[in-house]
Amino acid sequence: MEHLFEQFMSRRLFRPFHWEWPSWGQSTTLLENRLPRVDVIDRDDEIVVRAEMPGVDKKDLDLSLTDRTVTIKGSTYQEQKEEKGDYYRSEMSRGSFARTVTLPGEVDGAKAKAAFKDGVLELSLPKTETTKRRSIKVE
Repeated sequence: MEHLFEQFMSRRLFRPFHWEWPSWGQSTTLLENRLPRVDVIDRDDEIVVRAEMPGVDKKDLDLSLTDRTVTIKGSTYQEQKEEKGDYYRSEMSRGSFARTVTLPGEVDGAKAKAAFKDGVLELSLPKTETTKRRSIKVE
């Protein structure tokens, strides 16, 4: 039975349509390409979140914040057109993403700042007084 299933679901099944069935490793890579890569930096007084988002326009970003999480949502749209004599080509690509990141401490959302430059979003999230790192003197 297992052998029949393997034959039925083999990649050859999709080749008449020129489709490639992604392997499990490829499907994970496809998903990762949709989500922004995020760095979370825990400093003494703030948490910095940086997200790479090439091809995303600032107006297409939506950010939300709780005291322990930040959610980054966005969308992309690209269109390429080419006309040469009788030849016409138009390709469109669109997509959306949402990523929620758990922060290593509580932040003060009222003092949060966001900047977006060259496809990189940077959030500066001041820590609450109870979350700020303190030195302890050893006696």
